[in-house]
Amino acid sequence: MGSTAIHRHKTAIRRGDFSRPVKCLLRDGLIDKGVTFFDYGCGRGEDIELLTAEGITCSGWDPAYRPDAPRQEADVVNLGYVINVIENPEERAATLRGAWELCRQLLAVSAQVLVAGRGKEPVEFGDGVLTGRGTFQKFYDQTELKSYLEAQLQVEAIPAGIGTFYLFKDEARKQQFLASRFRRREILPRWRIAELRLEETRQALEPLMEVIAALGRLPDPVEFPDAPTIAERFGSLKRAFVAVQRITGAETWEAIAKRRREDLLVYLALSRFRKRPALSMLPLTLQRDMKAFFGTYAKACAEADALLFQAGDPTAIDEACKQSAVGKLLPDDLYVHRDTLDRLQPLLRIYEGCGRAYLGEVEGANIIKIHRRTGKLSYLVYPDFEDDPHPALLRCVKLNLRTRQIECYDYAQSTNPPILHRKETFLHPEHSLYAKFARLSQQEEQHGLLADGAGIGTRLGWEKRLHESGYALRGHRLVRSKSSSLDGNPS
Repeated sequence: MGSTAIHRHKTAIRRGDFSRPVKCLLRDGLIDKGVTFFDYGCGRGEDIELLTAEGITCSGWDPAYRPDAPRQEADVVNLGYVINVIENPEERAATLRGAWELCRQLLAVSAQVLVAGRGKEPVEFGDGVLTGRGTFQKFYDQTELKSYLEAQLQVEAIPAGIGTFYLFKDEARKQQFLASRFRRREILPRWRIAELRLEETRQALEPLMEVIAALGRLPDPVEFPDAPTIAERFGSLKRAFVAVQRITGAETWEAIAKRRREDLLVYLALSRFRKRPALSMLPLTLQRDMKAFFGTYAKACAEADALLFQAGDPTAIDEACKQSAVGKLLPDDLYVHRDTLDRLQPLLRIYEGCGRAYLGEVEGANIIKIHRRTGKLSYLVYPDFEDDPHPALLRCVKLNLRTRQIECYDYAQSTNPPILHRKETFLHPEHSLYAKFARLSQQEEQHGLLADGAGIGTRLGWEKRLHESGYALRGHRLVRSKSSSLDGNPS
């Protein structure tokens, strides 16, 4: 084995886009112009060039392509697909620890992950495989990679995606990030009555409204820089908020508070998968949240634990799916669009959150299939969901929450992939595309195209149904096909 030449530099691929770990960091708001970025093992440096073009301060080092560049500290350090190409276990661990020492806030680590149903059997080499190009690849599974990172660095690894993890230097920053994953954005209530005749009064109250909409509660004076001005004008923040409720309607603010409370329960329930932090370890904003919404942290945790326990009960999940106000309910599953997840009741949000706590975000997944009784979740990728009236499935990642087994099904080369019908059923009625999709479904129902579901669940089956019925699709409109008009059928 000692005589085998390993060509690590050959694993560096050319890309025209950000790498997967950098996409995760950008998606989650962890890289911006306010932080510095260092790419440890940057390969040819595409990420550095693209980030620099975005105005982000960044640099990188690579043993083959930038060997003379300094390895320097940064707020965020990326170790992307590096540890899996190092064949020596001691060097691999040392590289990981070296990257950890360079980061001030966050280390992102990515590695190759084995998923059932993918590719050919690899050739064994050491504790990884030797590829045909003479490169080494250490393949992990999701649990193994997480355990390895935590064992080496003694810090919790947070899944950002399959094969990508975040490791935070600061506990409060980590908890703030985790809580933000399940926090919904609120829209300011409209002014309901014309009591405010002076524009200056309206301008004085709107900053307070924005802060309360974001927090779901009255802010502490340190959370609202304009607090002294508002207090001087209205007597106190509480009195100012009473005026806001009278003008915009109290019920809207009650709904905002209820939603914020639910978001906190989802966050707390899922924090039980890790070592739940003590109250003193939470950011001050979250500490104030616990007191405002639950009275005490202990009460908040107890309520969250009860929901988490329910999430492990197939009967409770089945019942919650049946009662869900959103999603497409089938005998064994509930399907929801990614944009509609926040509309689910807290129990189902926690159930789905268990999947993301293990997988992170599944890239491109826009339909989530909740298996009602089997303890599974499927993340489905439909790239053309918005534009194609019957989009085809590109990829499915299925997770068994009980066994942690991941399966991946790829339809990229399939000539007859599964397709969707009645797309509006995956969305909430307030979604901007709901009405457009619903009109098409109504047309298809009126002409009997959806009466018999057998055989139309795949692209070829659906095309056959359209052809035999004499119809075609023009965007999201059903029209008579040209061939049927030529045959003398009425149009």
